Amino acid sequence: MQYEGIVYRPPSEAQSLIIQATIGCAHNTCVFCSMYRGKKFRVRKMEDIKADIVEGARLYGRYVSKVFLADGDALAMTTQDMVKIIAFVKQQLPQVTQISSYATAQDLLEKSLDELQLIKDSGLDLLYIGAESGDNQVLHSMAKGVTAEQLAQAGIKAHQAGFRTSVTLISGLGSRQRLKEHALESARLISQMQPEFLGFLTLMVEEQTPLSKLVQQGKFQLLEPDEVMEEMELFLQAVDSPGTVFRANHASNYVNLRGTLNQDKERLLNQIRQARSNTSYKPEYFRGL
Repeated sequence: MQYEGIVYRPPSEAQSLIIQATIGCAHNTCVFCSMYRGKKFRVRKMEDIKADIVEGARLYGRYVSKVFLADGDALAMTTQDMVKIIAFVKQQLPQVTQISSYATAQDLLEKSLDELQLIKDSGLDLLYIGAESGDNQVLHSMAKGVTAEQLAQAGIKAHQAGFRTSVTLISGLGSRQRLKEHALESARLISQMQPEFLGFLTLMVEEQTPLSKLVQQGKFQLLEPDEVMEEMELFLQAVDSPGTVFRANHASNYVNLRGTLNQDKERLLNQIRQARSNTSYKPEYFRGL
């Protein structure tokens, strides 16, 4: 099997067969992200993708129940090609129960509802959407290329097409200046999107990103653990998304939180308050991306 560059996938896809359908990210300008900086975005040749699926089935077929289509922008492919790839996955790996990919808001809004329904009906059923924030000022400063309104529209459209969605937010992305706005506007966004899954990372700045320069210049202030928990408390108090599976147990998080909204909100809030009271946070040397 061939794979160009470092493999990036959601934590829940650790046991999945990863097939690189596209290389890199079509947007690739987010200030905080270094994942695809060294890659020029392009769609791989159909024959190369199929060859990897055949080899993956031969090598790992009996162990595979999930397939993840990488890189960061698989949904940027034409609808016709995406349907062909999914059909080929199902032909070669008939036992697979889930096929998923990342999906940008731009991709979801560009495709028609009929196209998205066709892709869903072919077998792609879970989309990972990196929202990062619901605050338009934060989205603009981080060069996400979309507004909170567009993110909400994209999530709603994905549900209309029948997809399950998993949305990611990043604690601390609003800096100290936008802590409250980032928390409350992100809660408003999730309340609109109503995703099946919600994951929170906590910001960690990588040296090769534009954000690193902003931190060094004093233009962006990183949050202390207490402030991250303050932000999370504000978010949980405001969010209204019944049934959403909530996780903030990534290696980057200072406190591991997991539950289901809205039923576990009070338990999660009490866990945050206890952590703040005891300053019982994960040490920096245990945090990672």
